[in-house]
Formats: sequence, C-alpha cells, structure tokens
Amino acid sequence: MCSLADWEPFRLGDLVDVIHGFAFGGDCFRDEPPGDILLTPGNFQKGGGFKAASPKYYVGPVPQDYVLAEGDLLVTMTDLSKSADTLGYPALVPEAPLGARFLHNQRLGKVLVKEPSRLDIRFLYYVLCSREYRHEVLAGATGTTVRHTSPTRIAAFEFGLPPLPEQRAIAHVLGSLDDKIELNRRMNETLEAMARAIFKSWFVDCDPVRAKMDGRRPACMDAATAALFPDAFEDSELGEIPKGWSVGTIGDVAHQTRRGVRPEDMGPETPYIGLEHMPRRSISLSEWGAAADVSSAKSGFRRGEILFGKLRPYFHKVGVALLNGVGSTDIVVVLPREEPWFGFTLGHLSSDQFVAHADATSTGTKMPRTNWEAMARYPVALPPVAIAEAYSRLVLPFIDLIHSHVFESRSLAAIRDALLPRLLSGEIRVPDDVRPPESAS
Repeated sequence: MCSLADWEPFRLGDLVDVIHGFAFGGDCFRDEPPGDILLTPGNFQKGGGFKAASPKYYVGPVPQDYVLAEGDLLVTMTDLSKSADTLGYPALVPEAPLGARFLHNQRLGKVLVKEPSRLDIRFLYYVLCSREYRHEVLAGATGTTVRHTSPTRIAAFEFGLPPLPEQRAIAHVLGSLDDKIELNRRMNETLEAMARAIFKSWFVDCDPVRAKMDGRRPACMDAATAALFPDAFEDSELGEIPKGWSVGTIGDVAHQTRRGVRPEDMGPETPYIGLEHMPRRSISLSEWGAAADVSSAKSGFRRGEILFGKLRPYFHKVGVALLNGVGSTDIVVVLPREEPWFGFTLGHLSSDQFVAHADATSTGTKMPRTNWEAMARYPVALPPVAIAEAYSRLVLPFIDLIHSHVFESRSLAAIRDALLPRLLSGEIRVPDDVRPPESAS
C-alpha cells in the first residue's frame, strides 16, 4: 500500500482539458421521442451524478464530435438555480437508450484526460464531487441570475494525486456504493413499468375480458382474479366497456386533500416537494428539499398520498409521497375515497390520457394550470370494487419495494459522502481485501 508521500500535488489543468459543447438549434428540440437526447444541466444531480429525468430530444443535424460515448465525463458550466446547486458537478455518461445518442450541449464541459496512464477517470469523477473542488468552482463563478464557471477556473483546482492503483481502489469503493444506488434506480424503473403495464392491460385494453371472450384463460393472473372479469362488453357513453362496469369519473373514487401548513410547523428538516423534485411519472419521488425558507410550501401531504403537478407542462409529474411533508401550491394532493381504489386512481392519474385531459381543461395563458375540480371530471369506466381491490393488492407491494429502495439508496449515498473526503485525503486507506485485483498492493 502506498504512503501519503507518494501523492503528488497537481493542478487539474496539468491532467485534463475541458471543452465546451455545441449550440444545438432550439427549433429542433422536442419534449418527446424519437430523437437524440440533448443533455443539459438538468441531467445532473446535486453532489454529482447523472439524472435521466425530463430528457430533451433533438431531431436536427449532429456534428459527430458532439456525440457522447458511454463513460464520457461531463461537468456543468451553467446553473440557473439561486444557490448554483449543480454548477461544476460531474456526471459520467451512461449507456444511451436503444435508437438514440447522447449529445454534448454547449452548457456542459467534456473532461478529457491527457494521460490515462496517470489518471483514472472514475477517480477523477469523485475528485470533482469533493467539497474542496466545489468551493473552488463557486468562488470563481460569475453571473447573478445565471451562474457560470469556465475551463480555466476548473483547471485551477489543486489536489493530491495518488498512484494509479490507489486511485482505482478509491474509485472501486465509492463506485460500488454508486453502482448499488444505480441498481436500485433501475429496479424501481422496472417495478413502475410493470405496474403501468398491468394497469393498461386490465383497465385500458381490457385484456382479461378479451381473453375470456376467446375462450382463453387471462394471462398472468390466478383463477380467482380471472373470475372477477366478465366475458363480454357492452355499449356505453364512453364506447365499449366490460359488461357490468359503470361509467363515472375519477372524482367518484378519489378526492383532493387540503391541509394548510403554518410557518411555525415548518422546521429546517421538514421535507418539501416542488415540481422540481418530481420526475416524470415516478412512484419513488426520491428527491425532496428542506421547507424552512420555501414560501410557496402551503399544502401538507402524508406518506402514501398521490401528488400531481397541476401546472403545464408538468401534468406528467405524478408520484406517491414517501413520507409526511409539505408541497408547493402547484401540486394537487390526491387520495382515494376508499383504500381499494388507490391503485386504480394512481394508474389513471399517471396515464397519457389523463395528461391530455389535464391539458385540455387547463386555464390561463401565461402559465396554464388545471385544478382538482377539472381533474375530478375525467371520465372512467368503473370496475366492480373487487377488481380495483385486486389491482391495488397486486401493485402496493411494488410501491413498498420502490420506497424501500429509495431509502436504502439515500443511506448508501450518505455513507459514500462520508467516505469520499477521507479517502481523497488519505485519512482512510482502502484495505487490501476490498481492493480490485489490479490495485492490490
């Protein structure tokens, strides 16, 4: 194992170059696929790391030099937030979705290692997550409303560089924690996709009914659940619906909760959720802020309640609260009138059809928004309560597991953040028995 005497002092500029991205034309931007994915500062997490929420798609011509590869290291060069939450922080480019590419936008810097034999890029990623580097970037930031940094400011940061095997050992320890956090995120995505697929099959496509009409046993359900579905359709004002179901509205089975929050009830650790914390149709709602200085936090919510972004273009922002807290006035808090209707309510509020309804019923010109009265009029085919209960019984364990993953990931992140400065300073050394083989002493 190396000693601290082997750690050489370096400026980042001695080891890397930081290059600006390309100014892609705004007339080719899209909010929905298909298209390449234009990365922005919104794809960076506080503290560092990649965030896939709310991607921007681009359908215009792309210079090849600005197509990113998996593993490329980026830093944010511009930040619109008041406290420059992500300015200068790094992210490693993940594998691109099938049929798309990640693009290097002008507000991001791409970090190029001059000599890979001296500097491990994943170790460098954690250097750029450090408190000392962050202070350097903020100290030299320019602008008031929009904060900026530059390649020159980033290049000026000085740090101690251990030998390459030690770099790899440090990156291995911290990376293992981040890999588990990423695995939890992917598992949550899968669980959410499964819940949406089952909802669509049961309540939109009515697959169990069609299977029984064809003399087949409905797929992926037990006999008792299959017996709840009819074997025929009937006409209604909504068109064809399963026989025995009724026409109603989402307001028949769900309602808005209204809980005023007094300023004295909002301490510095009170969880606060605004539209900026709500990713697209994510059950997990894994981000939240502190509410002490948030004047718009006027609506209380409780763990397990459904939150819906009522401001255009955020009607697709829907999730289930992980804990008690307060939300901005641009969020509607929704609960089923009876517990069996929870999954049915969440499924409809998360659907593309409901987003279209919210958009069509929104009012205002500068910042159109919907409200619960308009949302409650959304027409639905209401199944017998036993079917709604069966769906909730099926998906509620998914939600519990998703929330468990979120809390585990937050604990892992806290451990990583505690280890990072101690490993980078040499205060803590990586034991031989947890080092990757290529870095063992």
